[in-house]
Amino acid sequence: MKIICIGRNYSEHAKELGNEVPESPVIFMKPDTAVLKGNDFYIPEFSNDIHYELEVVLKISKGGKYIQKESAHKHYEEISLGIDFTARDLQTELKSKGLPWELAKGFDGSAVVGSFFKKENYSLENLPFSLLKNKDTVQDGNTKDMIFSFDDIIAFASQYFTLRVGDLIFTGTPKGVGKVNENDMLEAYLKDEKILDIRIL
Repeated sequence: MKIICIGRNYSEHAKELGNEVPESPVIFMKPDTAVLKGNDFYIPEFSNDIHYELEVVLKISKGGKYIQKESAHKHYEEISLGIDFTARDLQTELKSKGLPWELAKGFDGSAVVGSFFKKENYSLENLPFSLLKNKDTVQDGNTKDMIFSFDDIIAFASQYFTLRVGDLIFTGTPKGVGKVNENDMLEAYLKDEKILDIRIL
């Protein structure tokens, strides 16, 4: 199982980090060891600036290569929410040197994934989701604001990577990303249903 992640897929998030709005999907990867086991996230010793990034996650149910956008919807049946934890200080340092981001994005426990639900239960083009930190809303997103749709992402990624059953795609985060500290509590909602409950240690 591989984890494909899309960066800068909400224009307001790209702007809040001082990045240009992309003309094609920005892709990075996380290894399967990045998936968090349980509900406790431990801040790693190599970073003093871990950020949360809430995202809608797709689970690939039908593999493929060079998938056409028109048929991309046939390649996933379930969605969830996930948190892409990012060592922002390390990422900034790596970017300044023109180096890859993997150390800042792919470390153990950096990919939080909730339970999956059938996509037909949702309006995928107008799907609200939100993240609360210590009961305060910090991210309030909607898939209608995505630059690249789910089908766009699948079609683009499959030009480069063969998609396999069980692969996960993190589809990008809206504005409002920020730092976590010890004893913070994160709660993620897909529409009005709580999907994630994470304790920061």
